[in-house]
Amino acid sequence: MELGALYQEVILEHNRSPRNMRELADASGCAHGKNPLCGDEVTIWLQVEGDTVSDVTFMGNGCAISKASASMMTQAIKGKSRAEAEELFARFHALVTGTGSATDQELGKLRVFSGVAKFPTRVKCASLAWHAMKDALSQASHSKTDTRDATP
Repeated sequence: MELGALYQEVILEHNRSPRNMRELADASGCAHGKNPLCGDEVTIWLQVEGDTVSDVTFMGNGCAISKASASMMTQAIKGKSRAEAEELFARFHALVTGTGSATDQELGKLRVFSGVAKFPTRVKCASLAWHAMKDALSQASHSKTDTRDATP
């Protein structure tokens, strides 16, 4: 099987059976993203415990690239530190905008989106969930801190 066809199959599989597609109760951060040009919409919920993204989910409607990107993003950042999630965002954004490398091993399976850079109108489809994740992560860092250990 040719590499391009394999990449396409991974995207189609995540579109057909998206991972972590559900609301997340008691999320520490939540953000909504919308691409008015094509109608893609996504909401990202994440739970941050300490410095770690312990859970991340999404709900939304959109094209195969948008849904697959959201699905794969949730898998990629779960268990990562805030800094690692932000670094992954930067690497992924560079990949889909054509300033990064498809050989970037840190991206793992996310490299399937390298072809998006050839289609500028699809860059927003691939990066929509990532921008919402970054906003949700920022929101989580500004949320109320855990007061269990606080002195009264």
